[in-house]
Amino acid sequence: MPLIVDNLQEKQLLSRLQAARQLYNACLNEAMARMNLVRNSKAYQLAKQIDRKWKKARSDAFSAARQAYRYSDYDIQAYATIVSNRSKWIARAIDSNTQQTLATRAFRASEKVLFGRAKSVRYKIPSRFRSVEGQTNKQGVRWKDNQLVWGFLKLLPIIDKNNPVIGHGLNSPVKYVRLLWRELNGRRRWYVQLVNEGMPYQKEKNYVADGVIGLDLNISNVAFVGDNKAGILSFAEQVPTYEREIKALQRQMQRSQRCLNPLNYEPDFSSRLGRSSAIKKGKHKKETKQWKKSKTYQKIARKKRELERRKSAYAKSQNRRIVNEILRHDFRLPDARDGRN
Repeated sequence: MPLIVDNLQEKQLLSRLQAARQLYNACLNEAMARMNLVRNSKAYQLAKQIDRKWKKARSDAFSAARQAYRYSDYDIQAYATIVSNRSKWIARAIDSNTQQTLATRAFRASEKVLFGRAKSVRYKIPSRFRSVEGQTNKQGVRWKDNQLVWGFLKLLPIIDKNNPVIGHGLNSPVKYVRLLWRELNGRRRWYVQLVNEGMPYQKEKNYVADGVIGLDLNISNVAFVGDNKAGILSFAEQVPTYEREIKALQRQMQRSQRCLNPLNYEPDFSSRLGRSSAIKKGKHKKETKQWKKSKTYQKIARKKRELERRKSAYAKSQNRRIVNEILRHDFRLPDARDGRN
């Protein structure tokens, strides 16, 4: 649900998210250091050689290798407490419940690298750190009296009373709360997400039909074979790509970058094409790290991000519609006899 946030409240929220981001990066760095020690240790290498049919012995060996270097969710949470208390301002901005959640989030990211489900982790910059959440609804970030409460901050939501999904969620027990922001039309919008107990609300039109259905996924469509029907459904049909608009904005951004950062590019050169020659722009130097970005560049970049967001949102909406159609076996395909849907 969207939140009503004034300028003073937004300033406080951004300050707390900045503290949460720095704590998360510190925990992630420590978790990766301990993970590398565990992965390179002899105990871990010996544990990998144990046959998988000896599950108990293999699990105990891996646990011993982790304990030797204090690589666990609890240990990273203890490290987060030490870091926040030493910095003082993080402890004032972030409650202990949220600190533990951030530590768990960092530990799980490092675990993906250990298990081979990811190649590396990504440290968060301010524009990519967009959410914080609590462990329970008793302290920290919580939902109380139909409003978000985080310390002295109390944020009122915009509740759509005619939405049955929202009504069902508000009447269900709340497990924990997530606070996040998104960029819409170049402006920051704040939202609250409630994670509830129980069964989710199911609309009458999105019923699940009985029977067996087979699917064959392709790049642009999905083929289905049901008990009574068969056919092909297109993924995200008629999605507005905004291709021309995005390319025009990219050219404007490139011109702005070249004007403000001439030293970050190689000199222009002439290229001969048959009897004629053309001046081509030099490529950017790979070793450059500092870039100047004008206000015009940032404005164009916001327009580009908004177009990409609209494209992505529409594609997700259309693909979810296809999923609902498959679940209820209600395929609205053209009739070969009369050409009607």
